[in-house]
Amino acid sequence: QPPAFGFLFDIDGVLVRGSQVIPAARDAFRALSDGGGQLRVPVVFLTNAGNCLRKAKAEELSHALGLQVSPEQVILSHSPLRLFSEFHQKCVLVAGQGPVEENARNLGFKHVVTIDALRKAFPLLDMVDQARRPKELPPPTTDFPTIEGVILFGEPVRWETSLQLIIDVLLSNGNPGAELEDIPYPHLPVLACNMDLLWMAEAKMPSRFGHGTFLLCLENIYKKVTGRELKYEALIGKPSTVTYRYAEYLIKQQAEKQGWKSPIRRLYAIGDNPMSDIYGANLYNSYLKSAQQNQVQAGVKRSPLAASAQTENQPEQREDCNISMESCESILVCTGVYRHNTEAPGNPEECVTETVFHGHRDFCFDPSLVEASYIVQDVNDAVQLAFKKENWS
Repeated sequence: QPPAFGFLFDIDGVLVRGSQVIPAARDAFRALSDGGGQLRVPVVFLTNAGNCLRKAKAEELSHALGLQVSPEQVILSHSPLRLFSEFHQKCVLVAGQGPVEENARNLGFKHVVTIDALRKAFPLLDMVDQARRPKELPPPTTDFPTIEGVILFGEPVRWETSLQLIIDVLLSNGNPGAELEDIPYPHLPVLACNMDLLWMAEAKMPSRFGHGTFLLCLENIYKKVTGRELKYEALIGKPSTVTYRYAEYLIKQQAEKQGWKSPIRRLYAIGDNPMSDIYGANLYNSYLKSAQQNQVQAGVKRSPLAASAQTENQPEQREDCNISMESCESILVCTGVYRHNTEAPGNPEECVTETVFHGHRDFCFDPSLVEASYIVQDVNDAVQLAFKKENWS
């Protein structure tokens, strides 16, 4: 019988810890695969990582899990930027690390300026590191394009340089070589990917600074300088609903490709971070319930992707207009950021209430959204739990 459910797997803290595979991950994927190594259930790997190419992450997962993972099964924090085609023709400044320019072009952006290119064009702007200050006064830069938007892929390496140049671009309305007159407000569009304040990797403490920490710095510097709030055109990556819409689309696409005729009704989102994985899954579950209610009340069928910006291949046009997805249940594992303080996890009521909100300031803190539907020890337990609920073997 074709599956009526699919999985959304976080990666770090669920399947791997840094470069080390969590043993339960291979057990889980043996259960998910048939004898030929083909997945029996649609799967999407949903990560807030963004400092690599989608293809490279798929190859990394293939090696770690011992099965073939395709790029179409991977959603990085910036993958939903494909949906924002209204910005693809604009000249955008991109910040982060790794192949940021290649990532931007792969996502559809045609005119890309990196932080390094901006710094080389305007060497007098980056003055924190005395060793990098120009020894002589450089000639003025001419014919540099006006920047029309800012794309924040992830945390950069030199925070002081990126913070300085991004603020300069926002204050100058995209012309950092010009003299500052009136500070424009609203400022240029800013799209940010990955709001995770902290993450774990292989450290003993779950407090490695994530892109959310960088955004916190940027927001506070902008407000301190201008007296106004930094505004985002979009926040992308978990827990943003648009990311889960995109994941649902890819899950359905996989089922269609496999020839599974019955619709996918339920999603199981497995993560280790209550503030991004669990919050995001629960927020999307609330969205699905609300959309179903509205559909019944209005008697109108519409796609859950309809509220998204347009995509290059128009997936919302190809989707069945009916909202067929019923739920997105959250499962929290104890192999990453989250640590359970009892020996027998499983009861959500035992979950320690989060007293400090690590989520982004633009997401209200609803304590119920960080409470997982289920708490289990590891990813294999999570898969077995879903199988039991689905009466699947």
